[in-house]
Amino acid sequence: MMRFLQRLGKALMLPVAVLPICGILMGIGYWLCPAYMMGGAVAEGLGYATSGLGYSIGFFLIKAGGALIDNMAILFAIGVAVGMADDKEGTAGLAGLVSWLMITNLLSTGTVGAVAPFMLPVDAEGVISTTSTNYIAFSKIANPFIGILAGLIAGLCYNKFKNTKLPDWLSFFSGKRSVAIVTGLVSIVVSVILLFVWPVIFGALVALGKGIASLDAVGAGLYAFFNRLLIPTGLHHALNNVFWFDTIGLGDLSNFWAGKTTADVDWSLGMYMSGFFPCMMFGIPAAALAMYHTAKPEKKKVAMGILLSAAIASFVCGVTEPFEFAFMFLAPGLYVVYALLYGIFVAVTTVVGFRAGFSFSAGLTDLIFSASLPAAQKTLLIIPLGIAAAIVFYVVFRFAITKFNLKTPGREDDDDEDEQNAVLANNDYTAIAKAVLEGIGGAANVTSVDNCITRLRLEVKDSTLVNEKMIKASGAAGVIRPSKTSVQVIIGPKVQFVADEFKKLVH
Repeated sequence: MMRFLQRLGKALMLPVAVLPICGILMGIGYWLCPAYMMGGAVAEGLGYATSGLGYSIGFFLIKAGGALIDNMAILFAIGVAVGMADDKEGTAGLAGLVSWLMITNLLSTGTVGAVAPFMLPVDAEGVISTTSTNYIAFSKIANPFIGILAGLIAGLCYNKFKNTKLPDWLSFFSGKRSVAIVTGLVSIVVSVILLFVWPVIFGALVALGKGIASLDAVGAGLYAFFNRLLIPTGLHHALNNVFWFDTIGLGDLSNFWAGKTTADVDWSLGMYMSGFFPCMMFGIPAAALAMYHTAKPEKKKVAMGILLSAAIASFVCGVTEPFEFAFMFLAPGLYVVYALLYGIFVAVTTVVGFRAGFSFSAGLTDLIFSASLPAAQKTLLIIPLGIAAAIVFYVVFRFAITKFNLKTPGREDDDDEDEQNAVLANNDYTAIAKAVLEGIGGAANVTSVDNCITRLRLEVKDSTLVNEKMIKASGAAGVIRPSKTSVQVIIGPKVQFVADEFKKLVH
């Protein structure tokens, strides 16, 4: 299971790498166009421009970044499918999109209302209730969890059916052309299951939200903990609807940006948003720094590219997904600790009286513009709270990573320093690939081909056919046998060229 999660974590890095630029674009856009964040009426009341060159440029940048952020689930569907495919084939990405479109359309409120109207409660006049838990659940079906699920379905279907041979009269649909068809059929079955399971899970989380709403600061902390914990599944939307909007009469976010104060509501307005600011603005950059400091020396540059951009996106505008998806499947235990830290800081923030709100997320941009709203309180406390969050996140992450040897970015078991310096006997990659293939027992014995930074990673049918001496004679630096059917050939930094030739020979 852990190996599967780590493979999924690596597959997620492809779409996650796209997200930081979106956060930065949106941060700049909100800075130029705060009226978009606040809403026209509130912005005009506070004297912010709702037209002009700056407004137009900001609006343009917000939409540019939002084009990907708002469709992050689709990126996951395609990226995970390609990442989980044995040979990283684009056909798997197409199948991922097929699965995503199938599930999200079959479980949309319109389709559910037509084919399974009993799943959507109606009001006294016989009209579907748009405030019912089931309706909200299906209206939130296009989420990252479904995107990841669609990618997994496609990736697994690709690996299983890419070599399918059909009768002559169906031969056009043989091999990789059959993958999208099979994926679609599997997605229909999964959709039927989710038709009954999804609203139950969503409803249970709404009930949980209602239960903890009366617990004051402790309740705010519990909400934040579950909010982060559920990010990978997309089910955090269920809790968000309870606390941020008017599902049960709270509406912390909507009331904050409507210009109201605590005197106008029954709770401390902003308490379900404020604690996210020190975590996202200071905690995540500090945790990213801890990951960088604990990365392997030869991987620090690669880790820096991922972590620095993720830290900037989180600080500027509260886009946390590039950071979270970079390690949640590689080190799931650490992700639980990460969620717990959110819970603690949100509870503490509620007690000390810092109040700020967000319309997008808890980054610097939202902090600056929400500070002028009536409900904002003690906003300068972000400095001591932020410093505390930075220290705690850094210490906890660094301790956990080193103590338990967690595979965060830059610490994956792909290679070591000696492998980075491995030198092939020659640069005839085709000849080397042929020799390795012969040593592995021929193309018929190979079930999958992949590579990391320095190793050719192979899965074989019969391990007794593998001749390590013959493989080493090809010019490879070494052979590792991590399991009965796995063979890893150490090539060095030029492994990609050998892998490309090897795939040609196998296929």
